[in-house]
Amino acid sequence: MEKQPKLLSSQLRLKSSVFEVCLTRGLLTWKELPAKKKRVSGGIYHPFKLSVCHSVPVSEIIAVRELDVDNSSGPKNDGRWQKMSQKPTDIYLHAFTVSYVERTGQHRWRCSDVTFHCPEGALCQLWVSTIREQLASLASRPKHLLVYINPYGGKRQGKRIYEQKVAPLFARANISTHVIEYANHARDHLRTEAELKKYDGVVCVGGDGMFSEIVHGLIWRTQSDNGVDQNCPEESLVPCTLRIGIIPAGSTDCICFATVGANDPVTSALHIIVGDAQSMDVCSVHHNNSLLRYSVSLLGYGFYGDVLTDSERKRWMGPARYDFSGLKAFLTHHYYEGTVSYLPASGVLGTPRDRTTCRAGCLICQHNGQLCLEEKSEKYKTDEVSDSECDGDWRTIRGKFLAINAASMSCACPRSPKGLSPAAHLADGTTDLILVRKCSRLDFLRHLLRHTSKDDQFDLTFVEVHRVRRFRFMPRHCQSDSDLELDLRENGKRLFSQICRDHPACGCVPAYSSWNCDGEILPHTAIEVRVRCQLIKLFARGIEEPAVFEDLTNPCAI
Repeated sequence: MEKQPKLLSSQLRLKSSVFEVCLTRGLLTWKELPAKKKRVSGGIYHPFKLSVCHSVPVSEIIAVRELDVDNSSGPKNDGRWQKMSQKPTDIYLHAFTVSYVERTGQHRWRCSDVTFHCPEGALCQLWVSTIREQLASLASRPKHLLVYINPYGGKRQGKRIYEQKVAPLFARANISTHVIEYANHARDHLRTEAELKKYDGVVCVGGDGMFSEIVHGLIWRTQSDNGVDQNCPEESLVPCTLRIGIIPAGSTDCICFATVGANDPVTSALHIIVGDAQSMDVCSVHHNNSLLRYSVSLLGYGFYGDVLTDSERKRWMGPARYDFSGLKAFLTHHYYEGTVSYLPASGVLGTPRDRTTCRAGCLICQHNGQLCLEEKSEKYKTDEVSDSECDGDWRTIRGKFLAINAASMSCACPRSPKGLSPAAHLADGTTDLILVRKCSRLDFLRHLLRHTSKDDQFDLTFVEVHRVRRFRFMPRHCQSDSDLELDLRENGKRLFSQICRDHPACGCVPAYSSWNCDGEILPHTAIEVRVRCQLIKLFARGIEEPAVFEDLTNPCAI
């Protein structure tokens, strides 16, 4: 690899040692200079000690600032005898501090500082101005952000987290912000009032629900500005140009865990500051040519739909309601009959069972994403639907299912480190369709427990998984839309009490469940889903491999 030319190189003091400090367009390095000859035990001269080189990519420098070196703490003339200071720092009367990203393990980042002392003020100012010029040339870095805070999400800590942990970092990086603190307001504000041209990105402080609001508002605004009909499943959507940042402050923060690797506000804030960009697929969910919602993580029917439906009636329990409703759904053990049709993702790299996890710089996302975009471009030129998207390559499965899940990402979280589909990818234009057929409670428990272990959760006879671009679901007992909504919303208590009386846990089940769409209940059960390849971008870079943390936290010997 060809070395980059040095922009600056000086001998500066760091603590009690002199370092050779160099700056190129891509890297800031400092290496301790060999110490003077010293006589050690045995009369042997040890000319120098082993030097190590520390390096920080310029792209990961947060800020630089000049310091006022205070000499007032030196010896004072109070009439008593004092020894003259012999500190070498006395001749380095000027200093500047560089704030940079430091990796601390478990995919967490921290903002660290290193202070260099200079012998001359002009040299100090030259270093500060040169580093600032390099930071200003990084076009990917945001300068103006629109921030939404959900004060009621999770443990109601959103405002405190932002003010104490995030806002000071944004201020240090010279990022201006416009903060809006409303619950359930972000979507409507983005649709109509927000002047998006003034900002380089949108940041949400909250959980997955708040992120979903931002996604819906931003996609709706983008399609509206470009005259695109979102209701039509065949319509190609325009990708959003503004990136979305997530400061985790919710109950689960699944999106953060899957895109960064940690639910840590400081780590997420630093990814925003350095201007990272991670494309993400989005699923559009339709019913009778009408858009219901967008999904970025999980669509779940059956078990996960029942858990959400029951937990919504127990919000007074707080986060514990999910455990209670999950146990109740497991014991009830309902299965549902229906027909699943899907369009397999052909010609793509990777399979749901290849154990290839999505990581930063994922080659599968790059290859499959490019393939998807080329197909989209070809379709736009011909203005026709390809034969494969007609009925030719669609496959149909009928049966009784305990759960039907579509995972557009791994859906990993602290409780399930592998997630529902460990090999799902963030930006490959596909979703993993997981079908769990009717089985015994013991077998279903085995399947659930494998989400928390290293065992292949799809290596069970009653579980199958397919990587698809589109799919449809039709329940066997399909009522009219109005009847279905009436049953779900108005007669829910009567309906479920009737089920409990007439259908004990013997195998007889209700006719339909509900779809859990990223934590929201859909009003219809008959749906059509299409994956929208790389429709949004996040301030993230994907989960970094452990080797990255090992290499960059330890100094490299030269």
